[in-house]
Amino acid sequence: MTAPLGEFDLIARYFTRPPRRAVLGVGDDCALLAAPAPNERLAISSDMLVEGRHFFADADPEALGHKTLAVNLSDLAAIGAKPLAFTLAMALPEADARWLAGFSRGLLDLADRHDIELIGGDTTRGPRNLCVTVLGTVPQGLALLRSGARPGDDLWVSGTVGDARLALGHRLGEWALDAHDQTATLRRMDRPEPRIALGLALRGLAHAALDVSDGLLADLGHILRASAVGATVEADALPASEALRALTPSRRRLCQLAGGDDYELLFTAPATACRAVEAAAARAATPITRIGHIDVEPGLRLIDAQGRVLDNAYAGFDHFRPSSSPP
Repeated sequence: MTAPLGEFDLIARYFTRPPRRAVLGVGDDCALLAAPAPNERLAISSDMLVEGRHFFADADPEALGHKTLAVNLSDLAAIGAKPLAFTLAMALPEADARWLAGFSRGLLDLADRHDIELIGGDTTRGPRNLCVTVLGTVPQGLALLRSGARPGDDLWVSGTVGDARLALGHRLGEWALDAHDQTATLRRMDRPEPRIALGLALRGLAHAALDVSDGLLADLGHILRASAVGATVEADALPASEALRALTPSRRRLCQLAGGDDYELLFTAPATACRAVEAAAARAATPITRIGHIDVEPGLRLIDAQGRVLDNAYAGFDHFRPSSSPP
């Protein structure tokens, strides 16, 4: 019989690597990092994923490892920061070697792709709860903030939006998807791609940015409040996958406007910089779509392709509102 894994065996076997950039990595009371250059600022963000609230109990561990880091890398992308290091704190119901092998593989494969180093964290027994803190660097004065939107800016979004909510609706029995659409949309929900390259390319071009995690309109509201501006969003201009285009307009708008978990970048930039923005996105190999503009008058206006005003009753995800719909 295989001996049960202890806390320090678990850390050593699945999460310890020789430090690369860190002065001191996993295994001591603290990690040690060299201070950033004088003209750089340190960007720090934390996100927690809780079983039953952010992911299903039967989630594939490798996909979950990917997503646990991806949602945090997305925060670095949103501010235009280059990934540097991260910590991982976990509560686990048991030290399951098979689960840990898959989870660590998904986590560290994505870390390698973005050259970000695991430098420490914590483990304990309890309901499954995964918390990552990421650190990145951004040159002084070039961080993409929520407070920078200006009247006349174009409003852009990367990739497509709504697929994660479409996949969630299938899992919850709200609608049924065929096998092809299940595969495509479930991958978008389970393995989001952080837009690091685009965030870096937009430094010095975009005025404001964030990542779409709780729903496009809800997240746009954060930019509008921080910048004291309004916006007009063209609902029918939102980029949609083939699976979303097959839905009725009302369901498509629900997924695209209120659905979370897309982790695409929503950003504003001067209308005069349109070609430069498109060139930056091309260098980052990331599709982008103009979906509206920033207004002087506060408030959010939603219009269709004919310019008709639509009712805006699309609420995003809220961790403390019982009607929110993630698992």
